[in-house]
Amino acid sequence: MQVIRKGSAPVERGTTFTGETTLERYLAGGAEGISLSVVHFKDGSRTHWHEHPGEQILFILEGRGRVGTEDEEIEVGPGDVIYTGPGERHWHGAAPGASMTHISITRGGPPVWGEPPE
Repeated sequence: MQVIRKGSAPVERGTTFTGETTLERYLAGGAEGISLSVVHFKDGSRTHWHEHPGEQILFILEGRGRVGTEDEEIEVGPGDVIYTGPGERHWHGAAPGASMTHISITRGGPPVWGEPPE
């Protein structure tokens, strides 16, 4: 068993994001490549396009966000859960004029990053 205390994760600035984004990586590459991060998106910032080799689950903690695929963009808010299947190309972040914080849980290893969304 491992207990990781709130605030004990290193905070880093995201490099595959548009705008200001910080990450707190609580677990990185555990059993089966399971990772858990808390990600803070400032005013309209969002990830670049990416896909995961395994699933990704996002749990929105606060703020207004948006998630997108090649076919759609959806606004999300506190308590919403987003499931992305293996290999599904997508992006996520804060809505314009808003901030958003989510928990990200992934498995299967790190994502493959693409270009910033337009």
